[in-house]
Amino acid sequence: MYSERFYQLALWLTPGVGDMLTRLLVSNCGSAEAVFKLPPGKLQKIRGIGDLLSRTIAAKTSFVQTEQMLQRLDQGGYTFLFFTDKNYPPRLKSLYDAPAVLFFKGQGTMNHPRTVGIVGTRKATDYGRRLTEEIVEQLAPYQPAIISGLAYGIDITAHKAALKYDLPTFGVMANGLDTIYPAEHQKTAFQMQELGGIVSEQPLGIKPDRRFFLNRNRIIAGLSDVVLVIESAKKGGAMGTAEYANNYNRDVFAIPGNLKSPGSEGCNFLIYHNKAQLFLDVPSMVDSLNWGEQSANAKDHLQDLSMLSQEESQIMSLLRDAGSQHIDDLAWRSQIPMAKLASLLLNLEFQGLIRSLPGKVYGLS
Repeated sequence: MYSERFYQLALWLTPGVGDMLTRLLVSNCGSAEAVFKLPPGKLQKIRGIGDLLSRTIAAKTSFVQTEQMLQRLDQGGYTFLFFTDKNYPPRLKSLYDAPAVLFFKGQGTMNHPRTVGIVGTRKATDYGRRLTEEIVEQLAPYQPAIISGLAYGIDITAHKAALKYDLPTFGVMANGLDTIYPAEHQKTAFQMQELGGIVSEQPLGIKPDRRFFLNRNRIIAGLSDVVLVIESAKKGGAMGTAEYANNYNRDVFAIPGNLKSPGSEGCNFLIYHNKAQLFLDVPSMVDSLNWGEQSANAKDHLQDLSMLSQEESQIMSLLRDAGSQHIDDLAWRSQIPMAKLASLLLNLEFQGLIRSLPGKVYGLS
């Protein structure tokens, strides 16, 4: 009667389940539908699932809400990405605290070959805004997607600059996609959907709330290959994004500023404490990321990777984003059955793309 997509959203919406248990249950049962068809007695034997939660799941308490939400998503042109979907961003899938569900609207793909997160204070100076646009302009030849938070100041400047130079840009929101916050950015958010889009882990109908912004920042960091902090107070939201980026082994750069300027305190702090590399210019950052070496043969490189299967590409992305991993961790994060995963790893090793390390650990060559 119901599709797997219905069961996926219904599981995530079930009170008490959330992101971690959604991933755990699907990993154990094989699909969201299988979770709902498992007797409560067997459900509660899964780690983290007690008697109360197993009975809540079995009662299908979220089904009415799921039907209503799917209807609203369809009517508004929105979609949702489940963590097992092929279009779910592989950069996020490898993270321990990845959202199990992402809501999205737009024509772009978050699986872009290169991504740059640009964040900073809402109280940006003229210098900060001008520098943001100049940086995006200089990044344009490398065709990265620009990731930010659609907020006032540096964020919206980065999005607008990306649109100006025909780069895909994605706004990560801390509320439901049906409410653009701040409202002044509605036009920009609409324009972003042509090449990029807007994304949130919050379902439709959820209004902006201070407690959601910190979680939003982890998604910006997770989607980015490198995070650039332009201007930030010492306790600004951009500092949280930089902290997440460090935890996710992303590159972080910060622009040094006037020692007496509140908007430079955060950047100077990050650089001093070795939490960010000092940003001098785009060529230096690109060189650090090895984009310069790749740019001449970028099309050939992408064509080579396009020869891989979807699952092989997923494995490569996981190893690139999270570093060398044990085969058990790869199986959990990729949701590829162990027997098939072993075969895929062997094939990638034969191609010279990955290498086998002691203790069933694999890493990029």
